[in-house]
Amino acid sequence: MKTAAVPQSMIKQLMKAQQNELTEYNIYMKLAESIKDKHNSNVLRKIASDEKAHSEVWKKYTGVDVKPSRWKIFKFFWISKILGLTFGIKLMENGEEDAQINYEAISEYVKDAKKIIKDEEAHEKQLIALIEEERLDYVGSIVLGLNDALVELTGALAGLTFALQNTKLIALAGLITGVAASFSMAASEYLSQRHEDDGEGNALKSSLYTGIAYICTVILLITPYLVFSHFMVCLGATLAIAILIIFFFNYYIAVAKDLDFKERFFEMAFISLGVSAITFLIGVLIRQFLNIDV
Repeated sequence: MKTAAVPQSMIKQLMKAQQNELTEYNIYMKLAESIKDKHNSNVLRKIASDEKAHSEVWKKYTGVDVKPSRWKIFKFFWISKILGLTFGIKLMENGEEDAQINYEAISEYVKDAKKIIKDEEAHEKQLIALIEEERLDYVGSIVLGLNDALVELTGALAGLTFALQNTKLIALAGLITGVAASFSMAASEYLSQRHEDDGEGNALKSSLYTGIAYICTVILLITPYLVFSHFMVCLGATLAIAILIIFFFNYYIAVAKDLDFKERFFEMAFISLGVSAITFLIGVLIRQFLNIDV
């Protein structure tokens, strides 16, 4: 039932809020039905129930039925399936800030608005924290592999680029270095976790995440040397790929773990590019000092 005290301009905002809650109800239910893990499924159903209840509250004031956003359902369902439940859900919830500002604006007209704000800020965040995802449990191992690969291989490739000035030789040397380093890092992570953890299975998983993250980064960084012919173009493309990897990975972790993005991004980028600059200069000096002509 519509409340006469609510201005017509506010009714439009209420309808938007009603649609947002109904859309998110559909997203949570679709995700709950698509996963096998009973614990995570139950958490998602509980959040969906809250979103449905919020939608019904807004309906009391708008007096109309609204349709959920099919595009938003499609988008966040597949983001969550591909990149993980925690990332997808938090990315979606972070997008509610504008809606929450609307709730604040209409709270003087609608008594239920403050309760919904409280639910959105506290109760749902507590439920989202209950979601269990293996990839986030081993994020430290992933960071270890990815960060080491970025720092070590961008540095090595920068040095090799000027020392050899032959894209195929640089790719070969970089690939051999990267593969050997990935096995070394995985083995080191296994031994490290084996001494810290009780279970061998956790140590093995940690080493696999570290090794896979390392080798994937190696492949991405070496690819320009297999595609382009000029060694400086290859180096530029490799550095650009390194920055993109740092950007997307830190954005993912910042959203999923509620961490500061800018600080982590600039720190990691500064270290990787700094090491690359130093090793590039070393490559120049070694080439001149040894009088190498490949």
